[in-house]
Amino acid sequence: MSFKDAVQTVLTKKYATFSGRARRSELWWFWLFSFVVGIVASIIDQVIGSPIVQAIVTLAFLIPSLAVGARRLHDTGRSGWWQLISIIPLIGFIVLVVFWVQDSHPGENQHGPSPKGGFVPQAGPQPGWGQQPQ
Repeated sequence: MSFKDAVQTVLTKKYATFSGRARRSELWWFWLFSFVVGIVASIIDQVIGSPIVQAIVTLAFLIPSLAVGARRLHDTGRSGWWQLISIIPLIGFIVLVVFWVQDSHPGENQHGPSPKGGFVPQAGPQPGWGQQPQ
């Protein structure tokens, strides 16, 4: 998923959608966008001498950030409620980031089909290092 697609999906198509699954690229591209917009808002606030722009941006991005975070956790086979672990200072956020960077749960899970699409797990053992497929 491209930067533009990720931002467009999170902010327009799935603004407050907490169900379903999201790929890593969707989450991280949106977080990068949020970070850059936050910096710009902070600079504007410094120029005008008021924290209003940063407050508006924070409120506007709160729901989509929680939604894409929950969908990303769903993609790893976890409940979106795991985001509450970030309440624990530092350790909670580190655990949450570890969950977010993990690969998708293969195939379909309780939250829907894989957003990677087209993946069908093969039955039986898979060849490992140094083994030839049969």
